[in-house]
Amino acid sequence: MNLLEPTRRAFDLLLSGDPRLLQAIWLSFWTSVVAIALIAPPAIALGFLLARRRFPGQRAAVVVVQALLSFPTVVIGLLLYLLLSRRGPLGELGLLFTPSAITFGYMMLAFPILVVFTLSAVQGADPRVYETARCLGAGRLRASATTLWEVRFGVLAAVVNGFGRVVSEVGCAIMLGGNIEGLTRNIPTAIALETSKGDFPQGIALGMVLMAVAIFVNVLLAVLQGRGGLG
Repeated sequence: MNLLEPTRRAFDLLLSGDPRLLQAIWLSFWTSVVAIALIAPPAIALGFLLARRRFPGQRAAVVVVQALLSFPTVVIGLLLYLLLSRRGPLGELGLLFTPSAITFGYMMLAFPILVVFTLSAVQGADPRVYETARCLGAGRLRASATTLWEVRFGVLAAVVNGFGRVVSEVGCAIMLGGNIEGLTRNIPTAIALETSKGDFPQGIALGMVLMAVAIFVNVLLAVLQGRGGLG
């Protein structure tokens, strides 16, 4: 198959500001950013707690969170679908097949990534940072914030990886959003649909957007880490 013509048309769609394209791009970015912003604080706090505190069941909790990393996203989407469906426990909220449902699903996908990355970063930090802060009179919250600041690039890597996971997610988005044009169709689901219909320019254009986002966030992370090393 000749890819030159579909690729040229894909660039034309991007440059012309195709409404369907822009709608899918906006929904992907909006739901992904909101999901990360909402789930990051509790996930980072839990990661810190698992790394710094000793309590009964701690090891089991770490194993469970790590196991969640390998869960198929479509299975997570199915479980959330059952929760949000009309006969489900949360059916009365009417969230299924809405952007809110996709955001909720993205939060569940990003949660274990943020927890595990934060856990790893805090475990690798010098324990004297927390202890020194406490000796200098800082409260537990302030000392914890000091430790997180010391491992901020590890935490930032968690946020970037979490964003990368959800912005390119297909299975969970289709299960919870239904791929409704103009309402819940985002970049990954639009790529799957348009490609299955043989509309390769749309799929290629959206694929280029996803690749551009992936490159941008990773370059940004590398730049920030480099500045931190120089500091």
